[in-house]
Amino acid sequence: MIRISQIKIPVEDEKTKIEDKICDALRIAPEKIISWEITRRSIEARRRERLSYVYSVDVKVKNEAAVIRKNKNKNVSAVKKIKYKFEGDIIGFDHGNEELSERPVVIGSGPAGLFAAYLLAKCGYRPIVLERGERLEDRKKSVEAFWEGKKLNTESNVQFGEGGAGTFSDGKLNTGVNDQEGRISFVLDTFVGYGASNEIKYDSKPHVGTDVLFEVVRNMRNDIIMMGGEFRFNSCVKDIISDSGAVNKIILGDGSVINTRIVIAAIGHSARDTVFMLHDRGVKMQPKSFAVGVRIQHPQKLINDMQWGENAPKKLGAASYKLTAKSSDNRGVYSFCMCPGGYVVNASSEESRLAVNGMSYSGRNSGFANSAIIVTVDPDDYNKYSEGDVPEELSAIIFHRKLEERAYKAGNGKIPVQRFKDFCDSKISSDNSFEPCTKGGWVYADVRGIFPAFLAEDLIEGIKNMGRKIRGFDMEDALLMGVESRTSSPVRINRDETCQSNIKGLYPCGEGAGFAGGIVSAAVDGLKVAEKIIEQYAPFK
Repeated sequence: MIRISQIKIPVEDEKTKIEDKICDALRIAPEKIISWEITRRSIEARRRERLSYVYSVDVKVKNEAAVIRKNKNKNVSAVKKIKYKFEGDIIGFDHGNEELSERPVVIGSGPAGLFAAYLLAKCGYRPIVLERGERLEDRKKSVEAFWEGKKLNTESNVQFGEGGAGTFSDGKLNTGVNDQEGRISFVLDTFVGYGASNEIKYDSKPHVGTDVLFEVVRNMRNDIIMMGGEFRFNSCVKDIISDSGAVNKIILGDGSVINTRIVIAAIGHSARDTVFMLHDRGVKMQPKSFAVGVRIQHPQKLINDMQWGENAPKKLGAASYKLTAKSSDNRGVYSFCMCPGGYVVNASSEESRLAVNGMSYSGRNSGFANSAIIVTVDPDDYNKYSEGDVPEELSAIIFHRKLEERAYKAGNGKIPVQRFKDFCDSKISSDNSFEPCTKGGWVYADVRGIFPAFLAEDLIEGIKNMGRKIRGFDMEDALLMGVESRTSSPVRINRDETCQSNIKGLYPCGEGAGFAGGIVSAAVDGLKVAEKIIEQYAPFK
């Protein structure tokens, strides 16, 4: 396989074809090409008057060795495609010999749990997936009813339910995972196979879109069932019982019991009650740094103009950004989960506590851009807000809850909103040049008062620094909404080289266990954990 990088084609060039560029780069005739595929596409915007797509392409050609040997182009190289070991037909795959007397159980159907269950089902292990929330069809109704002002369903909401928290976001698939085993390609191929656009396999900032992700998750669920898996919705795990240091059974909220030796705990970053339960059962965990802050919203046109220029072609759609800054007290301030053409959503999951998130549909056409602007905090920052004899590893959850309680109180249950200028001046806003674009009710309120002074000051300093990178980012009318608190799990559940906790048979997994930070990395971790089970056990008979 030959890889050609830095293939540049102007955005408005409708005539030049990638295949022509391949022939030019390799100095071959078109009939020498066997096949080719795009592996990456980005946009080069340094010359606003001539925006270009930049491609990397993998090509199969006749007499490949000779073509490479004769080519002196620095952007041409030989590559070997990494194929995931469970890709395609896996009849006769290697697996362990230890027999399973009960079916393995997966707690949670977010990306980690879903891909763990998918691989186990594909290999004949017939997993049972327990999801505290509703199936997507019902979950969507519960979430939309909450956004319209109805009562919060604490078991099925933006955080809980089939597909996990990422289902009501943007389906963003950016990841920094260094993948040497082909798992990322397998995850992306799987998404495409179940309904996502093929573009996610090569876009530099891939996204599925909340609306499309609904279909992808539902299609994966149906295939897992066809392969012998089982889904039980509205099934919250209330206890995990161990015997002699090993998992023995699970007790559900309705009192029913599932006997099992294998439990994958893909609980997500918001299952605070489950974390407390695991801690009470002696599962070892440790505190970790995380980040909290606000959602900032701008007119999408401002972001488009600053990133691509005022005359950029409409075919480019909504522009995105990624910004970082350093506060004077040496904390990191950065953008996270940026949603072009999206909405700020009420993402609450607990009574009298309010959290926000960002969401985009596949069309990214709301007319507004939003992103989390968050500040890194560590145990020294949040331990002081703990109460009583709460263990250090759980104090971050207390800190989160305090911020969310303040946000709920500030907005009286609605999303609290404040102009950036008024946030700086500690003044409640009364009007703005544009209204918030939200899912869920909103009200002008004291967003700054939600935060300890050091966090508010770091947010102001960070946003002003970002305004030097994107002109207008720190505009007075930029809207801040709070609180963005569900960026990642505040704890890490310890596990060994077999991915098991100190309780044997319990496999902490994904973002909620502190081993991932987004849809793709969580899915990859789900695959890793499933692989460890496959290595030890034979398929369930």
